[in-house]
Amino acid sequence: MDKFLVKGSTRPLTGEIKVSGAKNASLPILAATLLPEGSSTLTNLPELQDVSTLISLMAELGAEISFCDKLSVTINADTVNNQCAPYDLVKKMRASILVLGPLLARWGYAKVSLPGGCAIGSRPVDLHLKALEKMQAEIQVEEGYVIAKAPAGGLQGAHIVFDTVTVTGTENILMAAVLAKGQTIIENAAREPEVTDLADFLVKMGARISGIGTATLVVDGVDTLQGAEHFIVADRIEAGTYLAGAAITRGDITLHHVQASLMEAVLDKFEEAGMEITTGDNWIRLNSHGKRAKAVSLTTAPYPAFPTDMQAQFMAMNVTAEGSATIKETIFENRFMHVPELCRMGAKIKTQGNIAISEGVERLKGAPVMATDLRASASLIIAAIAAEGKSVVDRIYHVDRGYEHIEEKFARLGADITRIR
Repeated sequence: MDKFLVKGSTRPLTGEIKVSGAKNASLPILAATLLPEGSSTLTNLPELQDVSTLISLMAELGAEISFCDKLSVTINADTVNNQCAPYDLVKKMRASILVLGPLLARWGYAKVSLPGGCAIGSRPVDLHLKALEKMQAEIQVEEGYVIAKAPAGGLQGAHIVFDTVTVTGTENILMAAVLAKGQTIIENAAREPEVTDLADFLVKMGARISGIGTATLVVDGVDTLQGAEHFIVADRIEAGTYLAGAAITRGDITLHHVQASLMEAVLDKFEEAGMEITTGDNWIRLNSHGKRAKAVSLTTAPYPAFPTDMQAQFMAMNVTAEGSATIKETIFENRFMHVPELCRMGAKIKTQGNIAISEGVERLKGAPVMATDLRASASLIIAAIAAEGKSVVDRIYHVDRGYEHIEEKFARLGADITRIR
């Protein structure tokens, strides 16, 4: 099993890198290529394990896949002859549930294994299933599979109000609604940029959607969609991770191919930490001016508030920052699993329920640590880069699910990080 050997130093991260396409946009958009007639071409796909897994699932369903290069793929779902997403593929990541809506909308039937993924807390698919039932789908859960059948006339438009904001739930129902009969109104919809990117792609294919980017989406179903081309939006979480690495090492880095407007809550917190943030057309620069960051308190919440996917990275910054800070996690109930690993490196953190209080130390000490989920992996890597001595980060298959060649990009910025077995 691969690990990262990180030799920490006092050297700040400096330089420039390109931000990859967003994992959390790529996955629903890949699933959406099941909907149209003809081929769709997606570019700026990140080279990630999760993306490969979903493409393998599409092929398993019978879709015709052709790669233009490693960042571009053309998919034709006219050849789909199987509406069953098997456990051996779906267990690898929760996002596989996103094929449920498209399969049901176009073919009237879907059998999808209940998903696996990171162990960061409960992410039930109940909200997806209740919404599909409102669209007149018949839903059964048998032997670990969701079996969904549309009525004879196809899915029917409905008024859906999500009890809580759900990103994958919004995406799944949005994809189901574009081919449903009549109008679907989705209230309390997720507003994340990745949801907006999916909606923009659906519109390119001929979908009729209004309210994009708001909490209320109105979809007027159409009979058919046509394949389209789409460039995947930049990964704002990857961008934030490298900025956190620069902040914790008192560095100065510039990121290209990223939109600052998609991550205002994160950039505001970096400025609160004393970092100078400058932005332009498709670039962001963080300059610490060699100063130690100030600890910042935050509360995670759905977009446009501070994202749960950046919580662990900010905690890594806080534990070596000046002062104390409180982080409140409101999205997932089990997302402080990186805390004991950071404490192994000398961090001072106390947790109580969904609140973590940290007191900054001057330097962390290198140690063997174990990644427990995707974003925890990133927090341990940036902590190790800034620590004194060597660290070994184990179970990095988590990080490979969501970061494209993370060790190469950090090395380009001056970190001493090597993949080992």
